[in-house]
Amino acid sequence: MPFLPENYEKPETNSKYYKFKSGDNIFRILSEAIVGYVDWKDKKPIRTEEKPERSIDPKRPYKHFWAFVIWDYRDEAIKILEITQSTIQDAIFNFHSNKNWGDPKGYDLNIHRVGEEMDTKYTVIPTPPKTLPIEIEKLYLETPIDLMELYKGDDPFNPKSDNKEKEMESDIENAPF
Repeated sequence: MPFLPENYEKPETNSKYYKFKSGDNIFRILSEAIVGYVDWKDKKPIRTEEKPERSIDPKRPYKHFWAFVIWDYRDEAIKILEITQSTIQDAIFNFHSNKNWGDPKGYDLNIHRVGEEMDTKYTVIPTPPKTLPIEIEKLYLETPIDLMELYKGDDPFNPKSDNKEKEMESDIENAPF
């Protein structure tokens, strides 16, 4: 008898952080973005709002990041997406700046990923604007997330401050849905 059953597939872990997979990655941005720089120390991310003078590890340069809360259609879950890829940032910035698209919280995005490691290419495709389903909006508003905890190295899904309430109030006032 084999150690594992035939046709066994290891289940994927349901991370609270979104990771691009090969092919289509469809999501809806739910929150305002925080921006800054991410560096690495002992395999742990160090995020700052200010640009560092130099990288902690010269072999691994710091990167500019955007982080925001999303609805992951694949896992049907609220997650945090951190983007360091300039091609993706540029595309989303261009949609955001375009009067025909505007705020990316008003439509879904599809980031199509092809390739691996240094040969990875991304294409950003917006879908026509549509109203966010009320169930997703409600779940987002009921989920305690404080992106500012990322700057402290803490868990944004277990906020230690009242920043989430302030962020939620701002999100409700500015919500396109």
